[in-house]
Amino acid sequence: MRDYYEILGVARDADTDAIKKAYRSLALRHHPDRNSGSKEAEEKFKEATEAYEVLRDPEKRSLYDRYGHAGLKGAGAAGAGFGGFDFAEALEIFMRDFGGLGLGDFFGGRTPRRGGARSARGQDIRVRLPLTLEEVASGARKTLRVQVLDTCAACGGAGSAPGTRPVKCSTCGGTGEVRRVQRSFIGQLVTVTPCPACGGEGQRIEKLCPACEGRGLEPAQRTVEVEVPPGVSSGDYITLRGKGAAGTRGGPPGDIVVVLEVAEDPRFLRDGADIVYELPITFTQAALGAEVEVPTVTGGQARLKVPAGTQSGRLFRLRGRGLPQLHGSGRGDQIVRAAVWTPTELTPEQEKKLRELAKVESPPPETLGRGEERGFWSKMRGAFSA
Repeated sequence: MRDYYEILGVARDADTDAIKKAYRSLALRHHPDRNSGSKEAEEKFKEATEAYEVLRDPEKRSLYDRYGHAGLKGAGAAGAGFGGFDFAEALEIFMRDFGGLGLGDFFGGRTPRRGGARSARGQDIRVRLPLTLEEVASGARKTLRVQVLDTCAACGGAGSAPGTRPVKCSTCGGTGEVRRVQRSFIGQLVTVTPCPACGGEGQRIEKLCPACEGRGLEPAQRTVEVEVPPGVSSGDYITLRGKGAAGTRGGPPGDIVVVLEVAEDPRFLRDGADIVYELPITFTQAALGAEVEVPTVTGGQARLKVPAGTQSGRLFRLRGRGLPQLHGSGRGDQIVRAAVWTPTELTPEQEKKLRELAKVESPPPETLGRGEERGFWSKMRGAFSA
C-alpha cells in the first residue's frame, strides 16, 4: 500500500490546510464524472480520500506516523484497506468537507433531486474505555453500553405521524434547491442554494411524529463489543464503523470512537513496551545474595537471583517479561531496580549486631557506580527521583 503522504504529494510536516488543498485537487482530477466513469479514476479517488481521511485527523495521523498502515488496522481506520471503504463513503467524505455546492457545481452541471428527503450521516460518538496494565499485557474484550440516537420506531425515521406522509415542498418542487439567476457583465450567474422553506429536504412534514417530534430519531441504548489488542497506550483509539448515531432520512450511521485510557499501576513504571519495577531488598540480601520473587505485569511471579554484593540501584533485565509490541512481534523486557532498604527502627538485638558489624566492616569505596548500569539508568534517571 502506498504512503499516504506520497499519495497526496505533501511533505510529512504538511499542515492541515496543505493536506486539504492537495486532496481537493486530486479528488477533482480523479472523480469518475470527469473521467467517463473510469474504474482507474475511481480507485485513485478512493485512494486519495483514504489518505486524506487519515492525515486530516490528528489522532489517526499520529498513529500512522508511529506505526504506518499497520497501526491503523486495530483502530478501525481506513488503513485496513479499501475492503470497508467504498466509493460511496469516499464521495460522502468529499461532500462533507467540500459540499454545499454539490458535485454538479464541480463537474459541469447539477442534476435536480427528484423528491425524497435529504439524508444525512449520523453523528459520531466518542467514548472512553479504562484499561488496566494487565489488560494491556494480554489484550481484552470489553462490552460497552452507549447512549445513541436510533431510528424512530414509530415513524421509521420519516418524522411524520403514523398514517401520514411528508408532502412535496411547493417552493422548490421537491428538489430541495432554489436557483437564482443574476445578470452581470460576464453573462448569467446561476446560484443554487438549499430551499429556505423546507431546509433542503425537498418535502415538508405537515403532521409531526409525536414520538420524535419530526426528527426521525429517538434516544436508545446500544451494546457494543470492543476487541482491544495487546500493547495499546493511553490515547490510542478504536473506531467501530457504523455503530454510532443513526443517519437522518435513511442516511448512513456514524461511528463510535473508543478512546483508550490505561490506568497507572503503582507497582510498575511503563517505558513503551518495557516495564520498570523497583525491588526492595534488605542489607543482608544485598550483601549475601538471595533468590527473590518479583511480580510481573501478567499477574504472575518471576524468580530473580540477586548476587552477593548487589548495590542499591543495580538493574536486572528479565527478557520478554514486559508488554507486547503493538501490531508487532515480541515483547518488551521487565527492568528490575534493586533498592536496598534501610530499617528506620531497630530492636535492641538488631542494634547490638549492627554495632558489632560496624567494628569489622570495610569503608565504602570512593565510587559505587558501575559504568554500564549507570549509563543505562541515566536514560531513566527521573523514574524514581521522587
